[in-house]
Amino acid sequence: MKVLVLGGGMMGRAIAYDLNRSSHFDQILIGDKNSQIRRLVTRFFKGTKIKVIPLDAERTHEVKKHLQKVDIAVSALPYQYNYRIAKLSIVSHTHLVDLGGNYIIVKNERRLFSKAKMNKVTIIPDSGLGPGLTSIITHDIVNHFDTIDFVKIRVGGLPRYPQPPLNYQIVFSPYGLINEYVDDAMVLDHGKIVFKKSMSELETLKFPEPFGILEAFLTSGGCSTLPITYQKTIKYLDYKTIRYPGHCDKIKAILEIGFADEKKIDCGGKMIVPRDVFASLLVTHVPTSGEDVVLLKVSSQGMKKGKRRSREYILIDHYDKKNNMTAMMRTTGYPASITVQMIENGTIKEHGVFCPEEIIPPKPFFEWLKKRDIILSIREKNVLP
Repeated sequence: MKVLVLGGGMMGRAIAYDLNRSSHFDQILIGDKNSQIRRLVTRFFKGTKIKVIPLDAERTHEVKKHLQKVDIAVSALPYQYNYRIAKLSIVSHTHLVDLGGNYIIVKNERRLFSKAKMNKVTIIPDSGLGPGLTSIITHDIVNHFDTIDFVKIRVGGLPRYPQPPLNYQIVFSPYGLINEYVDDAMVLDHGKIVFKKSMSELETLKFPEPFGILEAFLTSGGCSTLPITYQKTIKYLDYKTIRYPGHCDKIKAILEIGFADEKKIDCGGKMIVPRDVFASLLVTHVPTSGEDVVLLKVSSQGMKKGKRRSREYILIDHYDKKNNMTAMMRTTGYPASITVQMIENGTIKEHGVFCPEEIIPPKPFFEWLKKRDIILSIREKNVLP
């Protein structure tokens, strides 16, 4: 079998790395239009079976041509490409996994279910960290409890050694980060799907030292399809992003004076887009490299065999110095790779378009993560009346 990774950036590189060491694919291709990225990726994978090829995702015919040559593709491109690639994968009879990142795009992909099933193609969007791993954790919670009071998802990618003023590190696209902070957050509240302003409902939470007290606030995208899938199953569900204390107030001030606006403004006789300026400033003045950490805490409560119990999932993942893999690359790229391999080895056999919570078996998935030293700690206890 052959697999194509679309996009040679940090996440694409992590996916290809894990596929190379863990799967039985005969050939692994990485496609990217940027010649500088291709040279970097070629050096990184020197001496492996991975082949780097030029591929421009804007050119439909070119993408289709390469999809037709492989059995499975995985998209590590910006989310706006995923719907078009999903349509091409169906025509090409090629299974597809993508990292998601936008509910509307995923919703459109889901509408391709019948065509994908007819062509015996499996498409699984939202296969990264959050959504992705968090979706599978939620699936595990649903399997575990008889009834569920709430699921509260808290996730953050942070620098191990924070630097002012934002105490943050750019671990993925700055535009994706801005979207998370600006677009409304979807929340499931007792059967109703409601949209709340991102960067609201600020709370504190505690992790083991050296992290201690952190903050979390609502952001968009992390829930993705979970409120739809579990509208009649979970009473309350939300997703918040974890940051070091003070980050929320600083970013809110920047957004309130218009730095995320997409409408052009006149600046010294030149028309500029404030969001472009903000994104450029972020990658210029906020660290984009260095040791990072991914923190995850999913808290839940429900009834099991007549007793009310709480169940908590905790993950702390660190930068891999030996293999030059950030924690965000590991916790985003490796889940996507595992999903690809579950299609490859027949663990996932169904055809159509599915989100992770609908089709990925949690227990085997967690075991595969454990083999990669991504360890989920699960704690459960009775809730006193």
